[in-house]
Order: sequence, then C-alpha cells, then structure tokens
Amino acid sequence: MKLFFLTISFTLALLSTSYPQALNTKKLDSLFNMLQRHGLANGSVAVSLNGKIVYQRAIGFTALDNNKKIAPDINTKYRIGSVSKMFTTVMIFQLIGEGKLHLQDKLATYFPQLPNAGKITIKDMLYHRSGLHDYTHDTNFPDWMDKHKTHEELLQIIASKGADFEPGAKADYCNSNYLLLSYIIEKIDQVTYAVALEKRITTKLGLTHTNYGKPIDISRNESASYKYGDSAWARQKETDVSIHCGAGSIVSTPGDLVKFIQQLFTGRLINHASLDSMKTMIDGYGMGMFPYDFNSIKGYGHYGRVEEFYSALTYYPEKKLAVCYITNGILYPRSDIVDGIQKICFNENYTIPYSQKPVLNSTGLTKYVGEYSGNLPFKVICKTDNNQLIFDAAGKTMEAEPLNPDYFMNARTGTFFAFDPEKGSLQIKETDNVYFLKKK
Repeated sequence: MKLFFLTISFTLALLSTSYPQALNTKKLDSLFNMLQRHGLANGSVAVSLNGKIVYQRAIGFTALDNNKKIAPDINTKYRIGSVSKMFTTVMIFQLIGEGKLHLQDKLATYFPQLPNAGKITIKDMLYHRSGLHDYTHDTNFPDWMDKHKTHEELLQIIASKGADFEPGAKADYCNSNYLLLSYIIEKIDQVTYAVALEKRITTKLGLTHTNYGKPIDISRNESASYKYGDSAWARQKETDVSIHCGAGSIVSTPGDLVKFIQQLFTGRLINHASLDSMKTMIDGYGMGMFPYDFNSIKGYGHYGRVEEFYSALTYYPEKKLAVCYITNGILYPRSDIVDGIQKICFNENYTIPYSQKPVLNSTGLTKYVGEYSGNLPFKVICKTDNNQLIFDAAGKTMEAEPLNPDYFMNARTGTFFAFDPEKGSLQIKETDNVYFLKKK
C-alpha cells in the first residue's frame, strides 16, 4: 500500500512539472481588451496547450477603407515573413528522409553559377553559414520589392554580389539561403513551392488558413500592413510574393501556426532525429529555428517580418505550450506584447498597462530627470514641466503620459519610454526598434 501511494505521488509530481498550470485566459483578455480599448495594437494571437488551442483573439483592424476600420477575426490571414523558413526546413528534412537529398550535398549540384557553390552545403544554408550575400541588402531592395522577379533574375542578383565570407566560417542571417533551399525543393519535387507546401504540410495537418501568398485581397479575409506615425496609420507598399518564395512568402494565422509547430514537435512531419538536428544550435542558430527560452524553460521557434507584418512563433516542449502572435502594424511595442503573453502563460508576475497607472507630480517625476545617451546619434534630455514628463531629442520636444510605473508613451509618435531609475537606464521603443541609454 505504501509503495502504491509513493507511485501515485511520484506520478503527480511528474505531471505537475511537465505541464503548466491552467491558462489564465481572463488575464490574456485583460491585456488584449486594454490594447483594443486604447487603439494600441492590431493583430491576432493563439495559444495551444497539450495539442489543443486554448486561446485565440484578434484585435485592431485588417485594413482602413476611407478611415473605416475593417476588423479582423481569428481566421484573418497575415503574411508571416521569415516564419516561412520553418516550413522550408521541414520540407528539406522530408526530402532527406526520402533519400532525395543529403545535408552534405553541395549547392553546385543545383546552382553552380553561384559564388562558392562547390563548397556550400545544404547544411551550411540551413544554418545561415553559406557566406552568400543577402539579396535584400545593398541591392536597392525597397525600389523593386513590389515588382515580380523570376528565379533567374534573383539568382543573378545573388551571384552579382559575390561572397561575404567563406562557407562555414561564421553564422550570418541571410535570406538568400532559404530562397535557394525553396528553389531546390521545387527542382527535386518538380512542382512549385506552393504545391509542395500544400502536399507536404498544409493538407497533411489540415491547415486550412495557410498557403503560399498572393496579392493581398481584403475580401478574402487577408490583412494589409500599416505603419504608424503622427497619429495616423499609413498602408505600406506590398512585397511581390515571387521575391521571397520559401524565405518569406507564406500567409497564415496564429491558430494554424501553433498547430504546425506542435505537430512538428510530435513527429507528425519529420522524424525525431531530424527534429533534433533542427534544434541543435551552432552560434545561436538552429536549422530553421532559433532558441527562445523563457527563464530556464527551453523554447524553439522563429520570428518574422515582411513590410510591417511581424510574427512570433514559439514552442516550449517541456510544457507542450505553443504561442503565436502576428501583427500587421505596431504601435504598442511588439516585444512588450509577446513578453506579456508569455508571462501570463507561465503565470509570472505581469502588470497590465493602465491597470496601475500612476498619478505623478513634479516630485515623483524627479527620478527620471537627466541627460541620457547610448546607441542613438544624439542625447536625450528628460525634464518636467507642470507635472508633465518632457523629452528633448534631435531638436524635437515631446510629452509623455504614464502607462505603468516607470513606463511612458507619446501617443502621437508611437514612442515608448521604459525607465529603470535604480540603474539609471532608459529604453526608447519605436515599432520594433529598441534603443538603450544610460543617465549621465
């Protein structure tokens, strides 16, 4: 009898450490209600636990039509940018499992005209260690991003830039690697990437809201992307999907993406040995994924950006927890939203902005006053005027209202200020940019 109770106790202990507590959906709602109420965010979120979606929410707008906001729902599709690279990696490992490709195969087998093609392996490209130049850098990319490009034209752009370093010498994130990997999938399967994606992943998993992108059509419940500035949203130029292929041309929903990554980790798409290879990190890079640990809990996934779409997909195998957030336009910092979602999922302390909005006077603001400098080409002066926090920077002056203790916002410009008075530090956040400054 004693042994029986010891066994039960041990089993319960294992269960308690293997699974997170029940998800605090009310607190997630509080976070997204606040963002919606104040017009601070656009996007969609999904959380999966033990293989089941337990939370979904969509807020903001998918498009502005004569200042009329078109609201999203949980099935609204977004461009996911570089999260596409996880799908491409899975298909590469499927081909390896079928004996049609090997990690040590050379790029020269497929594209001998490219720099160092005889030295670069499939493994090098998966790990971003090829040394090839990124076709989106130093190529006037913003001028032609909305123009159709053939495979041959993009191959010529890559070839014309030469090599940045010798294969294997280091890791350097490069879209060219995954563009070429998607072309290799097409060559081996003898179908387009879109067909390969459907055949190998989306149909198999029942991902009904995931596909290779097309020109954005709001009537198909697809979202356009917007940039915020001067109290207004401006629609952004649309990237032609021919340009990124498997490096960034997939559209999806958070709900489909948490299903995808959860099924990837259960062995539904590739075997566990291949998954272990994807998870093996070299210089902080995995193959098609990156480490996104939460405290001591290991996490894996990928983030992405195309235009003003930003996506974040992470899976925590120990907790069987998948989290995805996608936005089509940033006002409240994306990193803060993702951080808030994760803290709520892991039952960490987290204060919803505006829930403890401080009432400050000039005395309470004194701890922030001073001159700050850091990774900006100018100094930032923080001062007070009539119980208001004022910032002077680069010849401009802006006021800031408190959201939480030590956290302020200028709503007109979409600039956020996070202080740590004890350390004398200041973070300035604009869209996905974070600048770190110290007080003199």
